[in-house]
Amino acid sequence: QEWKNTFATWDPQDFCNISKVFLPTDMYWSPRIFILERVNGENSNLDYMAVMHNGSFNSTQPFQVTLTCSLIILKFPFDTQMCNLSIASFPYPAVADLVMKTRRTPAEMMEDSQSYFLTDGEWKFTNLSIIEYTEELDNGAFSVVTYVISMERRPTLYVLNLILPTCALYLLDMAVLFGPSSLEEKISFQIAIILGSSMLAVILNNILPTSSNKPPIIGTH
Repeated sequence: QEWKNTFATWDPQDFCNISKVFLPTDMYWSPRIFILERVNGENSNLDYMAVMHNGSFNSTQPFQVTLTCSLIILKFPFDTQMCNLSIASFPYPAVADLVMKTRRTPAEMMEDSQSYFLTDGEWKFTNLSIIEYTEELDNGAFSVVTYVISMERRPTLYVLNLILPTCALYLLDMAVLFGPSSLEEKISFQIAIILGSSMLAVILNNILPTSSNKPPIIGTH
């Protein structure tokens, strides 16, 4: 966070050329921001801010949070998800007291995010866009900045462990059904295929969230 306080300025030449100091955050006013989609998380213990001689304040507060996000898993495992991270400061009305703006462009933030975060794992960070707007509530209007994060699932693991075994079971089912085997052998093999398909369905149910409005195509066929 960066903001300016015109009452906290000094001439570095009058103070041994000191142009920057670090002070506890409770000594000066600082904006209180909230993440609207936040469920839980851990705040950092960095209780200091940098103060420049021209009245510019700089406060860095890294923390890790868990956010809520509506998932659309119809195309699982080839799905792309979009999640919002909305930052607001509700104690201060937007028009009178505080207006939030982003310092860096979406391209710069996306480059940093790809360098430090989400570089490996199940999800691939594909795009980041920023929306600045004013939220109208009952008791006033508040400034909100929303980061729209687009992520693409890496499907290789699910193709190898889920889709290929399912296709193999159905191919074996067709081969046995139209093969020269006896009726008893076909029935026993059909039961084995049903058990295998049920096990794959259980695995799929444990992997995917249950909050999606539509089930994945792979689970309906």
